[in-house]
Amino acid sequence: MRKQYSLTALLVGSLTLAGCAGFEAASDGDSVNEPLENTYWKLLTVGEREVVAIDEAREAHLVLHAEESRLAGSTGCNRMMGEYERDGDRLTFGRVATTVMACPGAAMALERELLDALGEVAGWQVDGETLTLVDDEGESRAHFEAVHLY
Repeated sequence: MRKQYSLTALLVGSLTLAGCAGFEAASDGDSVNEPLENTYWKLLTVGEREVVAIDEAREAHLVLHAEESRLAGSTGCNRMMGEYERDGDRLTFGRVATTVMACPGAAMALERELLDALGEVAGWQVDGETLTLVDDEGESRAHFEAVHLY
Protein backbone atom coordinates (compact mmCIF):
# COMPACT_ATOMS: atom_id res chain seq x y z
CA MET A 1 0.00 0.00 0.00
CA ARG A 2 2.85 2.36 0.86
CA LYS A 3 4.48 1.62 -2.52
CA GLN A 4 1.26 2.48 -4.35
CA TYR A 5 0.90 5.74 -2.39
CA SER A 6 4.51 6.72 -3.20
CA LEU A 7 3.98 5.98 -6.89
CA THR A 8 0.80 8.08 -6.94
CA ALA A 9 2.54 10.97 -5.14
CA LEU A 10 5.46 10.77 -7.60
CA LEU A 11 3.07 10.81 -10.58
CA VAL A 12 1.07 13.78 -9.23
CA GLY A 13 4.28 15.68 -8.47
CA SER A 14 5.66 15.01 -11.95
CA LEU A 15 2.46 16.19 -13.62
CA THR A 16 2.42 19.32 -11.46
CA LEU A 17 6.00 20.16 -12.39
CA ALA A 18 5.39 19.43 -16.07
CA GLY A 19 2.35 21.73 -16.02
CA CYS A 20 4.33 24.52 -14.37
CA ALA A 21 7.21 24.08 -16.79
CA GLY A 22 4.80 24.34 -19.73
CA PHE A 23 3.29 27.51 -18.30
CA GLU A 24 6.70 29.03 -17.70
CA ALA A 25 7.88 28.27 -21.23
CA ALA A 26 4.83 29.99 -22.71
CA SER A 27 5.18 33.06 -20.49
CA ASP A 28 8.92 33.66 -20.80
CA GLY A 29 8.54 35.81 -23.93
CA ASP A 30 8.94 33.07 -26.52
CA SER A 31 6.31 33.60 -29.17
CA VAL A 32 4.46 30.58 -30.47
CA ASN A 33 2.90 31.01 -33.90
CA GLU A 34 -0.78 30.32 -34.23
CA PRO A 35 -1.67 27.80 -36.94
CA LEU A 36 -2.91 29.29 -40.21
CA GLU A 37 -5.71 26.78 -40.48
CA ASN A 38 -8.53 26.12 -38.02
CA THR A 39 -7.92 29.46 -36.26
CA TYR A 40 -10.41 32.32 -35.93
CA TRP A 41 -8.66 35.31 -37.54
CA LYS A 42 -10.17 38.74 -36.74
CA LEU A 43 -9.54 41.35 -39.44
CA LEU A 44 -7.42 44.32 -38.29
CA THR A 45 -6.46 46.09 -41.54
CA VAL A 46 -7.13 45.81 -45.26
CA GLY A 47 -4.40 47.47 -47.30
CA GLU A 48 -3.75 50.71 -45.45
CA ARG A 49 -7.24 50.90 -43.95
CA GLU A 50 -7.67 50.10 -40.26
CA VAL A 51 -10.86 48.19 -39.52
CA VAL A 52 -13.18 50.01 -37.14
CA ALA A 53 -16.07 48.20 -35.46
CA ILE A 54 -19.41 49.34 -36.84
CA ASP A 55 -22.45 49.34 -34.54
CA GLU A 56 -24.69 46.33 -35.05
CA ALA A 57 -22.35 44.86 -37.67
CA ARG A 58 -20.63 41.52 -37.52
CA GLU A 59 -16.95 41.30 -36.78
CA ALA A 60 -14.95 40.81 -40.00
CA HIS A 61 -13.07 37.53 -39.70
CA LEU A 62 -12.12 34.33 -41.45
CA VAL A 63 -11.43 30.72 -40.61
CA LEU A 64 -9.58 28.40 -42.99
CA HIS A 65 -10.91 24.89 -42.42
CA ALA A 66 -8.05 22.50 -43.24
CA GLU A 67 -10.12 19.36 -43.69
CA GLU A 68 -11.87 20.50 -46.87
CA SER A 69 -9.76 23.60 -47.73
CA ARG A 70 -12.83 25.73 -47.08
CA LEU A 71 -13.01 29.38 -46.10
CA ALA A 72 -15.74 30.64 -43.77
CA GLY A 73 -16.18 33.99 -42.12
CA SER A 74 -17.71 37.43 -42.30
CA THR A 75 -16.86 40.56 -44.26
CA GLY A 76 -18.20 42.70 -41.44
CA CYS A 77 -21.50 42.85 -43.29
CA ASN A 78 -22.21 39.53 -45.00
CA ARG A 79 -21.17 35.97 -44.33
CA MET A 80 -18.55 34.66 -46.71
CA MET A 81 -17.62 31.19 -47.77
CA GLY A 82 -15.35 29.72 -50.39
CA GLU A 83 -12.28 27.64 -51.03
CA TYR A 84 -8.56 28.12 -50.75
CA GLU A 85 -5.40 26.36 -51.79
CA ARG A 86 -2.31 26.20 -49.63
CA ASP A 87 1.13 24.99 -50.68
CA GLY A 88 3.77 25.82 -48.08
CA ASP A 89 3.84 29.60 -47.74
CA ARG A 90 1.73 30.04 -50.90
CA LEU A 91 -1.96 30.71 -50.41
CA THR A 92 -4.68 31.52 -52.93
CA PHE A 93 -8.41 31.86 -52.62
CA GLY A 94 -10.75 30.33 -55.19
CA ARG A 95 -14.37 31.30 -55.52
CA VAL A 96 -15.49 33.37 -52.54
CA ALA A 97 -19.22 33.93 -52.20
CA THR A 98 -21.15 36.11 -49.78
CA THR A 99 -24.70 36.52 -48.64
CA VAL A 100 -26.35 39.66 -50.06
CA MET A 101 -27.61 41.74 -47.16
CA ALA A 102 -27.49 45.51 -47.41
CA CYS A 103 -25.35 47.19 -44.74
CA PRO A 104 -24.30 50.75 -43.90
CA GLY A 105 -21.93 52.34 -46.42
CA ALA A 106 -18.79 51.83 -44.31
CA ALA A 107 -19.50 48.11 -43.90
CA MET A 108 -20.14 47.70 -47.64
CA ALA A 109 -16.87 49.51 -48.44
CA LEU A 110 -14.96 47.24 -46.04
CA GLU A 111 -16.57 44.19 -47.63
CA ARG A 112 -15.49 45.25 -51.14
CA GLU A 113 -11.93 46.00 -49.99
CA LEU A 114 -11.64 42.65 -48.17
CA LEU A 115 -12.97 40.64 -51.12
CA ASP A 116 -10.63 42.49 -53.50
CA ALA A 117 -7.69 41.83 -51.17
CA LEU A 118 -8.51 38.10 -50.94
CA GLY A 119 -8.48 37.96 -54.73
CA GLU A 120 -4.91 39.31 -54.78
CA VAL A 121 -3.47 37.08 -52.03
CA ALA A 122 -0.53 34.89 -53.03
CA GLY A 123 1.04 34.07 -49.66
CA TRP A 124 0.82 34.28 -45.91
CA GLN A 125 2.95 34.84 -42.82
CA VAL A 126 2.10 34.19 -39.18
CA ASP A 127 4.06 35.95 -36.45
CA GLY A 128 2.76 34.94 -33.04
CA GLU A 129 -0.94 35.80 -33.10
CA THR A 130 -0.81 37.96 -36.25
CA LEU A 131 -1.59 36.74 -39.76
CA THR A 132 -0.50 38.79 -42.77
CA LEU A 133 -1.84 37.97 -46.22
CA VAL A 134 0.49 39.17 -48.99
CA ASP A 135 0.29 39.58 -52.77
CA ASP A 136 2.78 38.35 -55.43
CA GLU A 137 5.20 41.20 -54.62
CA GLY A 138 5.10 40.42 -50.90
CA GLU A 139 3.04 43.53 -50.16
CA SER A 140 0.61 43.27 -47.27
CA ARG A 141 -3.01 43.01 -48.35
CA ALA A 142 -4.61 42.30 -44.95
CA HIS A 143 -3.67 41.76 -41.30
CA PHE A 144 -5.56 39.57 -38.85
CA GLU A 145 -5.30 38.72 -35.17
CA ALA A 146 -5.96 35.26 -33.73
CA VAL A 147 -8.93 35.17 -31.38
CA HIS A 148 -9.33 32.29 -28.95
CA LEU A 149 -12.98 31.45 -28.63
CA TYR A 150 -12.54 29.17 -25.59
